[in-house]
Amino acid sequence: MAEEKTDSLGRLIEELCRLPGLGARSAQRIALHLLDTPNEQALKLAQSITKLKTSIRQCSVCFNLAEGDLCSICTDDSRDRSVICVVELPKDLIHIESSGAYKGLYHVLGGHIAPLDGVGPDKLNIDSLIGRARDTKVREIILAMNPTIEGDGTALHISSLLEPINVKITRPARGLASGATIEFSSKDTIAEAITGRQTLP
Repeated sequence: MAEEKTDSLGRLIEELCRLPGLGARSAQRIALHLLDTPNEQALKLAQSITKLKTSIRQCSVCFNLAEGDLCSICTDDSRDRSVICVVELPKDLIHIESSGAYKGLYHVLGGHIAPLDGVGPDKLNIDSLIGRARDTKVREIILAMNPTIEGDGTALHISSLLEPINVKITRPARGLASGATIEFSSKDTIAEAITGRQTLP
């Protein structure tokens, strides 16, 4: 029995090590904590992970995380539907939301253009964004890609596609340092960048 238990613990530690930011020691601490946790609590965690993997899908409009056809932001009537904030990934959306500075809609691209990695514009949710931009209710598109070479290149490509459409195109202010990512920026920095966004020339 002891050997069986060790094998199970070892497998759990191995799986936890696959998580971002977790080394072997942290994974071992978490595994041992779960071992000492009451069964009900540990099972709740397992059920939450299972539900996450079986229930979460992409919103059919903005490609945010959703449990139904539409995400909670797209179904929120209090949001400003004249503004769409374009982000690379759902985690960027989550961080912008946590700043409390933005109350419009979103569009998740699913990444950025990276030719060396085989990611061209056709692999991203760009066509659907252009379709949304043509809606007469939309007056502004915020291109909130990360201020990296790839992010800037993606923003430039999208802005060229949006140019013929009568819509204001802006980018967050450079409170977000060049080369930084939205994910690791503070709430205040994100709030200032969104509030002080600039119109693209």
